[in-house]
Amino acid sequence: MDARVKPTHEQTGEPTYSMTIHLNTQDDLEDAIGKLVAQDTRLKPILDLTGMPALRQREPGFAGLAHIVCGQQVSTASAAAIWARLSAAFDPFDHSAIRKARTDRLGRLGLSGAKIKTLKNIARELHLERLNLDVLAEEDADAAHNTLTALHGIGPWTADVYLLFCLRHADAWPAGDIAVQEAIKIGLGLATRPTPKQMAPLAEPWRPLRGAAAHLWWSYYRVLKKREGVLAEKTSPAKVSPAKPSRSKPSLAKSPGPRARKR
Repeated sequence: MDARVKPTHEQTGEPTYSMTIHLNTQDDLEDAIGKLVAQDTRLKPILDLTGMPALRQREPGFAGLAHIVCGQQVSTASAAAIWARLSAAFDPFDHSAIRKARTDRLGRLGLSGAKIKTLKNIARELHLERLNLDVLAEEDADAAHNTLTALHGIGPWTADVYLLFCLRHADAWPAGDIAVQEAIKIGLGLATRPTPKQMAPLAEPWRPLRGAAAHLWWSYYRVLKKREGVLAEKTSPAKVSPAKPSRSKPSLAKSPGPRARKR
């Protein structure tokens, strides 16, 4: 696990030290989850059920952020099609090419006006050197999150996914991700699904490995959905007698998907 010590300063002016941890390999993730389970026993039955999750990674830099922006508020298939056209249209695909590209050309590739504006704004900030995506990998996760969400068109979900999957920041916490919220609600026995604001204190015990915890909760959510699918199959109309209607609890299949509604 890549952990780099960097100086910080408290209000007293005295230097303190904190570590920026990265999940660069599957071994890094497994080591992080092992530490989480050891320090928070509530996570052990979750891991026992899911098994070790796989590390999820995306390309870093402008391309990685642009890829995530292309996927905002569209289906997985649509996002893949738009990204395939966009990445194939520019060689190399970098912020300079997008900054110079005509708006109408980007629109013909499938980008909405809002996404074009977002990508061009990011490209301009990079060109003017007011944004450095590499530096974000070494910053505190919350500070890096705030830097990204200050950009036009970059919401909390997009920022956290970029930090976690592209920059491999071990402490990035996708508080607005509905799948993680739902998994935590069920896994921790909460009465209601926590809001993004409520997710912050819930994740405090997992610092500085909240990103590794997110991998575990996503894995748990997929297990829940799979189980719900099996339950739905067993209680389908073809298998349930009309005289004895099913009284099962509301299906998880009706809950929102793994992305937050607001990007």
